[in-house]
This record gives sequence, structure tokens and C-alpha cells, in this order.
Amino acid sequence: MKKFPYPIKRIGIIGGGQLAKMSAQAAKQMGFYVTVLDSTPKCPAAQIADAQIVGDLYDGEKIKALAKVSDVLTYDVEHIDIETLKNLHDEGFIIYPSPAVLEIIQDKLKQKQVLAGHGVPVPSFEAIDQLTSEILANMRLPIVQKARKGGYDGKGVVLLQSQADIVNALQTPSMLEEFIDFTKELAIIIARTPTGKTACYPVVEMVFDDKTNICDIVAVPAQIDAATAEKATLIALHAVEALGGVGVFGVEMFLTQDGEILVNEIAPRPHNSGHYTIEACITSQFEQLIRVISGLPLGRCDLLMPAAMVNLLGEPGYTGCPIIEGLEEALAIPGTAFHFYDKTTTRPFRKMGHITILNEILDNAIANTQIIKKTLKIKGLKWNSQT
Repeated sequence: MKKFPYPIKRIGIIGGGQLAKMSAQAAKQMGFYVTVLDSTPKCPAAQIADAQIVGDLYDGEKIKALAKVSDVLTYDVEHIDIETLKNLHDEGFIIYPSPAVLEIIQDKLKQKQVLAGHGVPVPSFEAIDQLTSEILANMRLPIVQKARKGGYDGKGVVLLQSQADIVNALQTPSMLEEFIDFTKELAIIIARTPTGKTACYPVVEMVFDDKTNICDIVAVPAQIDAATAEKATLIALHAVEALGGVGVFGVEMFLTQDGEILVNEIAPRPHNSGHYTIEACITSQFEQLIRVISGLPLGRCDLLMPAAMVNLLGEPGYTGCPIIEGLEEALAIPGTAFHFYDKTTTRPFRKMGHITILNEILDNAIANTQIIKKTLKIKGLKWNSQT
């Protein structure tokens, strides 16, 4: 029988936002030592972790310093110094997901090329260095333009519906992607170990806010038939295996009008669509990540009860120290769990927290998210009517 010292391992997390915070909570519960790297002192994850290295995520020396005090490295954001990670990996440092996987995912074009090359169904796409009105004139509209690098939470994505939209085009290396007239946006969390063992969470349905293009509500299980759920799971699993991914991955997919499943994007980390797993599954996506990167057995992904999650964004017009309105009313709803990310400053549409609602009947959980959206507001000390 193997024996584990205390702490079990030293985990280094590059990035200190809410994903790192929730990963650190899972790690501390299990007896790990956690160090985070983030440019903001006392960032959300640092309030849970044992130590913080203050530094930019592209500062190679700070990443090396984190590696030296860690047995394994992971990250809560894709936009980090890949060259330093590749060098550390070549020197024998353990990093999950690997820098090779991260390098593919950092570039949306490479990501689609790899997936398509392995037979994973994706929307049609092509590379573009600079989009001109002449090029757009020869395209079937509407069409989606995506920046190859740096996009997140709807940023770096533009829907071009007419020739006049050329003024909104991204002037950066990008890709043009077929516009999919989908019926639902689906997602699933996939965990994969270094030995190739996998665990698949239930397929969820995502609803995005039209104004911000940020995920608004997640409902689980997705309201699709069993055959479609199985098909989506197998395609997502194929996508992660095609990348050779080790860790926890959020796979976003489109369900088309004719029942086809197409992979949209993959996140090489715990994902917004998997926050519900903290309360609604036997093993949360965050505990699953800690298990994978530390060599422990995978946990079960069973759904304990239907659930709906709603993101809590900073209210338009408000900045500064957060003020939470409607918390008592929200928590009076049975089955409600409130998560605040400990960000000391709010701003319009910034992710400040989330609420998960469990209910034996999914429609009731979804209905309660609408009450939450009307009741619970994250405002700030400063009001700007021009925002």
C-alpha cells in the first residue's frame, strides 16, 4: 500500500483567478500545498493557497520560480508564456496539460486544424491574415471571424452579417468560420489521465447573453435525447484524445438543425460550464483536476440532481468595491449555493461569482435562475451613468 507524505504534493498554478481559487480549494481539502502565480497581490486564489508569487503570466523568470517550488504545474488561463513552459517541460518539469497541447489550443486555427485532421467534426474554416472588403465580398454571409490568439469570453470574435460589417472586422491574424445556425450550444467536461483513462461528465446546455457573448446560464442535464447526448460525449472524448490532452477540458459544441454535433472550442482547464459539478456531482471538476495532475484515481462524475447555474456579472455602470444586492432573497430559494470570487473590484460584465440551483425537476431549477437574475445584483461604490 502506497504511503503519502503531508503535504501530498506541491501544486503550482499559473494564474490566480476564480478557476485557480476553486482548484486550490479542492487541493487544500485533500492535503496539497498550493502556490499561485498572479500579477495581483491577494488575487482570488491567493486567499486560499499557501503562497503566492507576484508576477506577470508572461514573466519567464517568475514561472521558473513557481516551477522550482512545485512538483507539478497547471494553469487556469490559456494566455501565458508558452516558450518558458516548453523549456521547463524539456528539462523534466511536470506540466498538465502539456505545453504542446496548450500551444495548439492557444491558436484557434491550429486547434481546428488538429481536430479536423483527426476526423473530429468542426465548422468549415479558413485562415486569413487581414480581412478586406474584397475578401468579404466573396464570402457566404453571415460568417464568423475569430482572432487566432488572445480571445476569451466573447472577445476576439465578430459576427459579420453584411458587407457593411467590414468596419467591425478584426485587424489581426484570424480565421473565418462557417456560421452555424444551431439549435443548442452544448458543453461537456472531460478528464483524461497520463495513462489514457477518461471520465466524462454529463452534457450540459449553455445559454449566452446576447449583449456580452458571455455564458449566462448552464442547465444540466442538457435537454436532448439520450442518443444525442452519447454522440456529443463520444465526439468530445475524441477531440481531447486527438490533442493528446491530460488534465480537465471543457469542450464546447454546436447542435445543428439537422442533429449534427460540431466542436466549437476546447478549453484546457476547468470551464465555466462545469461549475455546477461542485454541488451537483460526486466529484467536482476542480477535484478531478487535482486527482489527474497528482496521479490519483479519477473520481466518479455522476450527477446527483438536476441543476442550473447562472453567472453573476458586474452590473453595467458600476465599478469599485463590490456591493451585493438581493443575497438574502436568492438564498431563500431552496437548493441554492452562492459562490463569490473574492475580486476586490467590480466593473461592468466582469465575472464576480455564480449561483448553482439544485432541483429534482430541471425546469424548476431553470425557472429559479430567472428569479436570481432579477434579484441578485453585483454593484459597486462608484456609479457611472455613461457606462
